[in-house]
Amino acid sequence: MKLHIFAAAVAGMAMQATAMTPTDNAFDYKVDRFADIEVLRYRVPDFENLTLQQKQLVYHLTEAALWGRDILWDQNGRYNLPIRRMLESVYTSYTGDRNDQQFKDFELYLKQLWFGNGLYHHYSMDKFTPRFSRQWLENQVKNLPAASRPADLPELLDVIFDPTLLPKKVNQAEGADLIATSAGNLYAPGLTQAEVEAYYATRKDTTEARPVMHGLNTRLGRNDKGEIVEQTYRVGGLYSPAIEKIVAELELALPFAENKKQADVITKLIEYYRTGSLRQFDDYSIAWVADTASRVDFVNGFIESYDDPLGMTGNFESIVNFKNLDASHRTEVISGNAAWFEQHSPVDPRFRKDEVKGITAKVITAAILAGDAYPATPIGINLPNSNWIRAEHGSKSVTIENITQAYDAAAHGNGFAEEFVPDTAIRSLMDRYLFITDNLHTDLHECLGHASGRLLPGVDPDALKAHGSALEEARADLFALYYLADPKLIELGLIDSPDAYKAQYYQYMLNGLMTQLMRIEPGKNVEEAHMRNRKMIAEWVLEKGSAEGVVSLDTVDGRTTLTITDYPRVRELFGELLGEVQRIKSEGDYEAGRDLMERYGVRVDPRLHKEVLDRYARLNIAPYKGFVNPVYTPVLDADGNVTDITVSYDEDYIPQMLRYSATHSAL
Repeated sequence: MKLHIFAAAVAGMAMQATAMTPTDNAFDYKVDRFADIEVLRYRVPDFENLTLQQKQLVYHLTEAALWGRDILWDQNGRYNLPIRRMLESVYTSYTGDRNDQQFKDFELYLKQLWFGNGLYHHYSMDKFTPRFSRQWLENQVKNLPAASRPADLPELLDVIFDPTLLPKKVNQAEGADLIATSAGNLYAPGLTQAEVEAYYATRKDTTEARPVMHGLNTRLGRNDKGEIVEQTYRVGGLYSPAIEKIVAELELALPFAENKKQADVITKLIEYYRTGSLRQFDDYSIAWVADTASRVDFVNGFIESYDDPLGMTGNFESIVNFKNLDASHRTEVISGNAAWFEQHSPVDPRFRKDEVKGITAKVITAAILAGDAYPATPIGINLPNSNWIRAEHGSKSVTIENITQAYDAAAHGNGFAEEFVPDTAIRSLMDRYLFITDNLHTDLHECLGHASGRLLPGVDPDALKAHGSALEEARADLFALYYLADPKLIELGLIDSPDAYKAQYYQYMLNGLMTQLMRIEPGKNVEEAHMRNRKMIAEWVLEKGSAEGVVSLDTVDGRTTLTITDYPRVRELFGELLGEVQRIKSEGDYEAGRDLMERYGVRVDPRLHKEVLDRYARLNIAPYKGFVNPVYTPVLDADGNVTDITVSYDEDYIPQMLRYSATHSAL
């Protein structure tokens, strides 16, 4: 599970961060701005102090990460790679006036595709709409060398320009056939939701104590007889050319492993990629959880299933990182007290873990973002996702603080707080405490929220189907929100004021009810799992709290304003909702989960939506942010030996995207 940024950076709120060094002040975080996107840089502080062995490990792991890019593009849509190659050929060979409006619109479209890793918006899942004409693009393609002109040009042009053709990557509309109406490439054309569910139902044994995560690394297709078959992502299988490159870099990384446990992790991952065995993936995951001593760490594989309408198949994702030794104190304190938090959770004791095992947490510095974590990236991760592994072996949680720092630094002085938080007292509280409570929320969400609770025996981990991801994120958010107000955090020395949690409560409710609507087009409903989660929580609390007079949306000087008069009662409401969401998860109560999400998490008030969009338009804040990666370069001596690895931050968005396509494309 992963947590996407939703507070200071997404909402545009610039609040007090940790003290910046002179180098930080001089660092140019902003790279590019287009459509609804702002592209940023992030620093990799302390990389220069790693040992040469650690640097070489990071280098090869980053190369392994980048080789998975084409896999994600193809997972996101079967036309993505041929269209990307065609458009990049047009872009690099274009000799006309680059200030011509048709070309400028073409460049904008290409930037959007790069950011979405394909034809679809990374959050709304809607297909991008080109502003340039079909005839203009067709003329440019015809001017390309014959070897660069696709044979199926009319078909590719139809996909780009016909808004009714494959319009949505992931469809979550209630009552629709979620497989047949989703354009992602995780299932072959012609398959239906009923067929897919029936296929996996024959392969799952709900009495099995240690089930594999069926479908995690496969695309469902049909054989010549029309039978459904699994096309496994592995060496010799689907995506083999790219996976072979990943394996080669993992093998180069292996000699630089910091210890035997880390070497075992890398070895088991290589074996998993070679076999495609989900049992082998479980072995790798168990070894990964057990490696807590290494400073350098990484995620590489088919991990999160948010883009599968049924929440089963994982997108390729990789993040290479190393531990932030100073900042990890707070996560170590939290994970060290995991049993206390679980025992005092406001849920039915039947749904709590009897014993909390192996929960570790740290603050990390991201060294590279790749696959589904690039350009848009989470700020926190908790893995593995297997419920039985989490119960028996534990989990690892990370908060990516150099990413949150970049978000915060780029957002300073944009006017958001003055526009949406008119109460100067609460604004002052947020200015003082929001950065630390944001990070604590991420810590608690990833370290304890996702790791809390348990399924009752015989409950299918996929029982919540299309709503499973949003409900799981809601469960983790509610756990974090409930404990942010607990005196235990002061006792543990993690916060210095009993009022600090109010900054996070106000921000969370404001975002869930109002400010995240900036990300949605007029007339659309909420689609993305994290956004549905936040809206569901905020709307549920608003309904209950309004009846009691503790939470309200009021009109002040013609603007809708959030008012919270009883923060302790809001905490109780968060706890009550946590109890219900945990029950739904533990019992696999699909009907209750669907009703909760559909009632509170989906529909948008068009009047409030228009108001939020109008107010944001005056601020000119980009709704979405993402990153370019730093560049790592080996330094060689006269004999060709590596003497150092340097990191630089001067590559811009377009050059980076074109370079990745030229140097890390295997499919």
